[in-house]
Amino acid sequence: MANNNIKTIAIIGGGTAGWMTAAALSKMLLPENVTVKLVESEQIGTVGVGEATIPDIANFNLMLGINEQEFLIATKGTFKLGIEFRDWGKLGDKYFHPFGGHGVDMNGIDFHQYWLHSKQSGNTANLEDYSICSVAAKQAKFILPDNNPKSVLSHLRYAYHFDATAYAAFLRKYAEQRGIIRIEGKIENVATHKDSGNIQSVTLDDGRIIEADFFIDCSGFKALLLEKTLGVKFKDWSHWLPCNRAQAVASERIEPLIPFTISTAKKAGWQWRIPTQHRTGNGHIYCSDFISDDEANQVLLQGLDAKPLGDARTIHFQTGCREQFWVKNCVGIGLSSGFLEPLESTSIFLIQQGIARFISLYPDGNQSEVIRSEYNRLMSREFNQVRDFIILHYHATKRDDSPFWNYCRTMPIPDSLQHKVDLFKAAGRVFRDDQELFSKPSWIAVMLGQNIEPEVCEPILSGIPIGDIQRSLDSMNGAMVQAVSRLPSHAEFIHKYANGVNY
Repeated sequence: MANNNIKTIAIIGGGTAGWMTAAALSKMLLPENVTVKLVESEQIGTVGVGEATIPDIANFNLMLGINEQEFLIATKGTFKLGIEFRDWGKLGDKYFHPFGGHGVDMNGIDFHQYWLHSKQSGNTANLEDYSICSVAAKQAKFILPDNNPKSVLSHLRYAYHFDATAYAAFLRKYAEQRGIIRIEGKIENVATHKDSGNIQSVTLDDGRIIEADFFIDCSGFKALLLEKTLGVKFKDWSHWLPCNRAQAVASERIEPLIPFTISTAKKAGWQWRIPTQHRTGNGHIYCSDFISDDEANQVLLQGLDAKPLGDARTIHFQTGCREQFWVKNCVGIGLSSGFLEPLESTSIFLIQQGIARFISLYPDGNQSEVIRSEYNRLMSREFNQVRDFIILHYHATKRDDSPFWNYCRTMPIPDSLQHKVDLFKAAGRVFRDDQELFSKPSWIAVMLGQNIEPEVCEPILSGIPIGDIQRSLDSMNGAMVQAVSRLPSHAEFIHKYANGVNY
């Protein structure tokens, strides 16, 4: 068989997407003598909106062999046990979406069904009171999960908050040490092959020509290769997710250092609060059809808990994704492939999935159409599933205090999401689609947190004495409270952990 393998790959753009891609390829491909070049310009800034993640990023870092303590020091990172949502279901509401589950499923029946049954009989405890992540988060406590499966602390699951720019710099160092070639320069032109239409090269502003067998578009919203060169169209989802702007600003660190993100719904969008070791990240996502930029800035500043560390910067965006993610000899990763607002911290996850799918379907020089189609199918599914989960937050609301919320509450939603909502309303049941990112506890947390109440409880539980159920629930909560009482504070844990102390 003739050797027709890819010999050179060019990554167009840096930032989080570019350097995550470069780091992964340096780990997985360079031993096979593939030359990888990354082209970026210091003149072009990065978006850098999100500084919060979901637990899957730990798998990415583990795959790279990154030491967690070194990573936290370099990125000024903190730990994240979930997200607290304020004012989403209605004004004054508050609920916690934890990583990991609630309680323990019993006799093949989901835990939340037992909780719903006990609630009907007068139990006033919230669902999140049976989540170890939630109990620890509310007390600003943290520790790494216990390896003993019998320990309640084995159910802890976490992600990170960090400085996204610092993470990109950390991965750049990692990738360059492993052979990635960084090229500084601004792209002026993209050339394609006359016959195949494949991308042949990019020309920089100083005249240098960078050729490659394969190109990865990490050029952000500009989508320099996918859209501007190959003409891949964008699927607009703004009728379901109408927010189209963000204003972001950092503020001083505040105490206590909480291990969770806060998302507060506003009259035309929502505001995030993300604590890192040295500062707090803040941003206001909003729809410009319902609020002006100046008023949105006032909402952002009024919602800060500490002194801002500069002026807010405005980012314009459109929610949606490409009709195709891999076309000819080019795949888009990051913002060039699509954008879903960071309400559930999925931006870096979608980058990670794009990289993982590409490596698992890594092509030879023939660029099989079957391989491309499978990649496009998988990534389209990922975007659609995340899209539905984010839409749920907006649509499942009783808020009628502004035109924005009236629109979100009454808008038609995708059939795939409507089916999930109808199923849950009927009897509190949730079934995951294949390999879906968000687990049943995540859907349950948001639906119940935003007041979607099942019409009936699980019928099987009607034969179990309510006293037995309540004793089991009380035992679970008591074990969690007792375990958390012995934990160090989040700030104390980070201080010692970053200085080499292992708990």
